[in-house]
Amino acid sequence: MRLAEKLQHLREIEGQLRGLGRPLSKAEVVRLMQAELGQGLSLPYLSQIESGTRPHLTANSREALARFFRVHPGYLVGDPEGFQEGLTSVVESPTANVSEWLALRAEEVRDDVELYEALLYLASRPDPRAALIAAGAERGAPNAEQELDVSLVRGRSKVTSGPSLEAGRE
Repeated sequence: MRLAEKLQHLREIEGQLRGLGRPLSKAEVVRLMQAELGQGLSLPYLSQIESGTRPHLTANSREALARFFRVHPGYLVGDPEGFQEGLTSVVESPTANVSEWLALRAEEVRDDVELYEALLYLASRPDPRAALIAAGAERGAPNAEQELDVSLVRGRSKVTSGPSLEAGRE
């Protein structure tokens, strides 16, 4: 949104908040700023900003307008081309994050074959988060993270209904 559009929007909201049922005029903004803040902008300056003739505010003008409209001064700048308010990122499911985390931790402990295989096995489960929580709960550990390696290596068959990794080694 351009700075001019933001100011027009703020004048509209301020007029509604003051019970006018219409936007404040630029002349009213200038007059009210002077009366309420003891400082303000000139009508021509405000008109130039809103028309886009003057694309930027001085620091003092930005501060005064921000105080008058009760917004953060950083709001009173033009947004970059293509800027959109709101999130545009896709958020992964918690299960996907746990699977990725487990796979990364497995790589870190590759020298410990049992732990490496247990972590990869849990990462491949449909709901690895539930399997980790179950491992902590079955051990009675108040903090499952501290007991994770013991739970995975010794209690894998209890954590999931899948086959034990140990069975293939015997």
